[in-house]
Amino acid sequence: MSHLPDPHQWLESLDDPAVLQWVAAQNSRTQALLDADARYAPLQRDILAHLRDTRQIPFFSEHAGWLYNFHQDEHHPRGIYRRSTLAAYRAGSQQWQTVLDVDALAAEAGKDWYLDGVAHCTVAPTRVLVHLSEGGGDASLAWEYDLEAAAWVEQGLRFPKGKNHIAWRDPDSVLVCPGWQGAPLTRSGYPSEVWLVERAADGQHQWQQLFVAPKGAMMVAAWRYLDGTDGVLDLIEAADGFYSKTYHLIDAELQTRPLPLPARADIEGYLHGQFIVKLAEDWSWQGVVHLAGSLLAVPLDHLLGGDGRVQCLVQPAPRLAIESVETTRSSVVVNLIDNVRSRLLAFDLHGAQWQPRSLPVPDSGVIEFADQPWDSEVLCYSFSDFLNPTGLYRLDVASGQQECLRQQPAAFDASRFVAEQCWATAPDGVAIPYFVVRARDMVPDGSTPTLLYGYGGFEVPMMPYYVENFGAHWLEKGGAFVLACIRGGGEFGPAWHQAAQGVKRPVSFDDFCAVAEALMASGLTSPDKLGIEGGSNGGLLVAACMLRRPELFKAVVCEVPLLDMLRYTELLAGASWIDEYGDPANPEEAAALAAYSPYHQIKPGATYPLALFTTSAHDDRVHPGHARKMVARLQELGHAALLIETAAGGHTGNAGQQQTAEELARVLVYLYQQLMD
Repeated sequence: MSHLPDPHQWLESLDDPAVLQWVAAQNSRTQALLDADARYAPLQRDILAHLRDTRQIPFFSEHAGWLYNFHQDEHHPRGIYRRSTLAAYRAGSQQWQTVLDVDALAAEAGKDWYLDGVAHCTVAPTRVLVHLSEGGGDASLAWEYDLEAAAWVEQGLRFPKGKNHIAWRDPDSVLVCPGWQGAPLTRSGYPSEVWLVERAADGQHQWQQLFVAPKGAMMVAAWRYLDGTDGVLDLIEAADGFYSKTYHLIDAELQTRPLPLPARADIEGYLHGQFIVKLAEDWSWQGVVHLAGSLLAVPLDHLLGGDGRVQCLVQPAPRLAIESVETTRSSVVVNLIDNVRSRLLAFDLHGAQWQPRSLPVPDSGVIEFADQPWDSEVLCYSFSDFLNPTGLYRLDVASGQQECLRQQPAAFDASRFVAEQCWATAPDGVAIPYFVVRARDMVPDGSTPTLLYGYGGFEVPMMPYYVENFGAHWLEKGGAFVLACIRGGGEFGPAWHQAAQGVKRPVSFDDFCAVAEALMASGLTSPDKLGIEGGSNGGLLVAACMLRRPELFKAVVCEVPLLDMLRYTELLAGASWIDEYGDPANPEEAAALAAYSPYHQIKPGATYPLALFTTSAHDDRVHPGHARKMVARLQELGHAALLIETAAGGHTGNAGQQQTAEELARVLVYLYQQLMD
């Protein structure tokens, strides 16, 4: 199927002047419609001012008593890495010490650099690897930096730009999986080898190869676990696909040994000599079957043939999922999604038995782990819901004592609105949860402009979050916001995801359309007032639904989307998603992909809503050609379509606040025009 003629394949080029000219013309046409709207400029200014409001919570990572934060403002559009003490942070002080200035680094090098991350050496945290990407893409270089000296380390560790995986092992060595040009890469464009790189005083660092992935692997990664009670452990993860993998232990002689875990299992932590393992498939081990969706404590000695036993910490349940796991000095903390709301459980080892206990945290909204300082009992987490601003909390897991370090200011008057969980019925009878945020006095006559957001893939859950900008610029203008928790996501564990995986992908489209129909049946909205939005896999979702059920929607915001499902494996990281979607090289799977591939399902005589497609020239994960070709094909067949392609930002929008404000303002103006005017 992938060999079908593609008249717009030329738009996949990233440097052809004719392609760049075509993109510029599309941008000009869209900006003439949106940026020229009288609402755009003041909206963009308001959003930018909100982003730069110093009362916003400065999230941090704590290392050796310092709180480190990445900050952008009008004086530092690329950002600074800065630090403060806990006492100053508690006092609400705005006095920060700058330790890394990305604007200055970019100017000095003459590069379009954005910060992709700062990796502290855990046991010597003023030594860091600074990851810098050009244009905000996934590929980044990594150079060693001394935060105390505020300078690059002379003869320090330096690695070229690539989709590398690099992890500190100790202050004088790192585990490196090379993804730069010239390195042997997998079909997906990711690393295939693991090397130990040890520091040498003359800068000629010593390289030793530890592992080579089998042919056909998707990628490798390696890192060190520091267990305060059981020393250190070096581990390699060799992924055969997006979900299947093998783990390999690196021993003291730098030899590797595979661990007998199932292919669809994730090691979430290592504590007291035990792996904390999340299962996405059943695992039969020594006569006991552990079910998919379980969280297990698995002693390393037991896996290597010694004593010990596997203990189940969390049993699977129909409306339960494991969102994330963190370990403190002595406890395992599990963030559970219970009917699409968060709650925390701690597990402590008493003798040979793990014992659970509840933690005194809010349970009516969403918790996200924010930081866990190494070798401490401290865990920082954020808590929010649709209408309550985010709070940042510092919890002592051992004692249960906690404090609210910061509270985000309210962006709008939430008293006028209500957030409620509702349920739609999918065509196969399954109940699909969704959340509605609307005015308390909403009249159910179908007249409310409504934005429906969804994702539905990769076992990623859609959870409530504070709708700060949408509260002020959408809810207060009479709109409603809806978040759909469709299959393909991770709201209810691996089975919820696998129900829409591979050739079953259209299940997520059916779920999303069922939510849209439920909104209309409830009287909230109507087809002329309903818009849909999604990004990446969510872009595939909304585009597919637009083509399947165009009569349901008036507006479609399709961001950094995946749209050509017959060539996606040939573009950038696309081959890494074969486990999620299926392989177009397989005739049976290709037929299933072609049946919903948005790029191939456009009909010349249909009536589609005017859709807004967004992408980035520096998106090196989902190729910008997806959005470009989709717009070209729509226009070729007589349908109007809008495209905005930014020069920077990459797949995750890693750009300055100015561009972020511009992008959100355009989306809002588009929604105003389509649903409110």
